[in-house]
Amino acid sequence: MTRRAVLCLTILLTSAAAGADDAPTREPDLAYGAYQRGQYFAAVREATTRLDRNPDDAAAMTLLGELHNQGLGVRQDPAKAAEWYRLAAERGDAHALAALGLMALDGRGMDKDPSRGKAWLEEAAAKNEPRASYNLALLLLSTGAPADLSHAVELLRRAAEKEVGDAQHALGVLYLRGRGVSRDPAEAARWFLKATGNNNPSGEVAYAILLFNGEGVVPNEGLAARLFRRSAARGNIVAQNRLARLYVAGRGVPKNLVEAAAWHLTASAKGLTDPWLDAALRQLGPEERARAERLANERAGLL
Repeated sequence: MTRRAVLCLTILLTSAAAGADDAPTREPDLAYGAYQRGQYFAAVREATTRLDRNPDDAAAMTLLGELHNQGLGVRQDPAKAAEWYRLAAERGDAHALAALGLMALDGRGMDKDPSRGKAWLEEAAAKNEPRASYNLALLLLSTGAPADLSHAVELLRRAAEKEVGDAQHALGVLYLRGRGVSRDPAEAARWFLKATGNNNPSGEVAYAILLFNGEGVVPNEGLAARLFRRSAARGNIVAQNRLARLYVAGRGVPKNLVEAAAWHLTASAKGLTDPWLDAALRQLGPEERARAERLANERAGLL
């Protein structure tokens, strides 16, 4: 697998009662609730008020770190975000540790430090923080060491079971390739389908490919085409390319060279070339090509 770690800094935050899932009652988390509703000024105010009452409120610190990191309700300031994350991490907050790990790997808000970043991710993953498990797994997959590969599979499975779509897709890829696990297209399809349910475009395209080929699942070209179309409309260039090919062949969709050319132009504009499609679409006349170009331009404006 060659995918690099996704250095996404939108952390899956929990309420102040994180880690107390079995508590019978808990006060509503007004700060995080405001964050979820997009009321960012209120989130800053409530988190700050909580810290006035309890200077050791790690969840409030993590939320303030996220708000500064994204520039929501406050001026964007990655360095300030890192300060809040550090304070929360010192108090054991797993989400803050995960955020610090990603920031250190990316050199955001602090000097780039892959070694320290990995260590923070390891601390967060040990606390079962799913995004940390996923990103740490991707780092381990890049080393080529058998022990790291085995650990990466375990981490991906842990994150996948917590409904992290990226991890579900990555685990499916390992099953499809037989890397770190026995090759099992059916198991790959199961994880790709789960990723699709979590709005993961790569998982959706991978599942559509298996559906079209009948690998690990019962073949269904019509459903595969619908999934390709949905991902293509969301901007996935692989899906745009596959959908263009289906329109040329008339498989899963009615044959339509104008639609094929439009999707091919859309994908080509983003750098995905396909000599087979170039050759197949040379038969288009000037009027048809003009229609395809108009469609491609319209879609480019929407994607």
